[in-house]
Amino acid sequence: MLRQKPKVTSESRTRGRSGPLASLRDSKGFRALWISNVFFFGGAWTQTMVLGWMVFETTRSEFLLAVFTSARLAPMLLGPFAGVLSDRYDRIRLLTVACSWALAAATVVASLQSFHQVPYWVLVLGGFATGLAQSPSQPSRSALVLDLVGRGNLSNANALNAMAMNMTQVIGPALGGAMISAFGASAALWISGAWYAVSLAALRPLRRVHRSVAPQGGVEPVSTMLTSGLRSILRSRLTAGVLAVTLAANVLLWPIHQAFMPVFAKESLGLDADGLGWLLTCGGVGGLVGSLVIAALGDFRFKGGLFVFGTAGWAALWALFALSHTVALSFAVMAGIGVLSASFGVLQTTLLLMTTDPSVQGRALGVQELAIGVMPLSSLALGAAAQYTGVATTTFLSALLLITFLALLALRMPRLTRYSGA
Repeated sequence: MLRQKPKVTSESRTRGRSGPLASLRDSKGFRALWISNVFFFGGAWTQTMVLGWMVFETTRSEFLLAVFTSARLAPMLLGPFAGVLSDRYDRIRLLTVACSWALAAATVVASLQSFHQVPYWVLVLGGFATGLAQSPSQPSRSALVLDLVGRGNLSNANALNAMAMNMTQVIGPALGGAMISAFGASAALWISGAWYAVSLAALRPLRRVHRSVAPQGGVEPVSTMLTSGLRSILRSRLTAGVLAVTLAANVLLWPIHQAFMPVFAKESLGLDADGLGWLLTCGGVGGLVGSLVIAALGDFRFKGGLFVFGTAGWAALWALFALSHTVALSFAVMAGIGVLSASFGVLQTTLLLMTTDPSVQGRALGVQELAIGVMPLSSLALGAAAQYTGVATTTFLSALLLITFLALLALRMPRLTRYSGA
């Protein structure tokens, strides 16, 4: 075993403190991490939206947009190895390296765009570089939450982290779309770089607040850590069920949100870049509201039920969005999609951490990242389907498949829907 259980501190003893901002109020370390997350995800959302718009403007091809998205998400396939790093090395240092890389990548792409029109292959490389900064750092970013706040405030802290992501989803796309319309793509890319710089600065005080526990005993080979961790993780049916929901959602619907929103904006709703930004902002506002509700619930019961049935409701709203050609209805449905996405996004990580041993939590989060990392492959498959049947039809059928899967899972694994965190 390479990592001891985190030491119990005055911050991590707190259990289920009341109020939606309990974790921010009680933990200095979590406050620093949360601020860093706000600016890191702000840069990621802005850059992803701008690069995706540039790709579709350049190519007018749903398939090539899917290829870009696949390159952007491909580093998620490194999730298990990133999980080993999270269990093996100082997590704060890993986040510092990732943020520095994101800042460098954003600066390079923005500089190239400032001097001349960036070709398609450079946009693909830019998306891949952004993914290399974001995805492999996620196990460390998520495992640190439990280290800093403890089990009782875990749902609250994860909801606050989701709020950080959704706040940036509100601000980033709207700002990116407005900047494209007013000043061009290069200005929006420079903004994303500035957000990464602030995120990096916010990590500095965190190193004085929290230190990862030093390894105990000899250092195991990476392959041994990986295989032993997988055996420990999959031994639990509850953990396997949570990972199965993550995998299904990221095969069937998350690629739609990541890859094809420019297509919905242009072809179904007749929106420009500014309109696309506001459409994504509606989803971000909804996600912010949903995360705030979960944060206010604190250490509530039946977390598994909200996870499964909330995800099913999220899929149902995607089916409705696919059928809509009315701007007002689409904006309203996108806000509802954001609200219900919180039950999936917050609770998948909360349940995974609660059902795994502390010594392998980084690796469990790495497996989760791998489940999310199927999106590059599913994006290509969905892109090929959308090329022939249309994005709306592809989205509608994918949503129905996810609802069917979740219904079968609820029938076969009632323990998951009743799980409260014990």
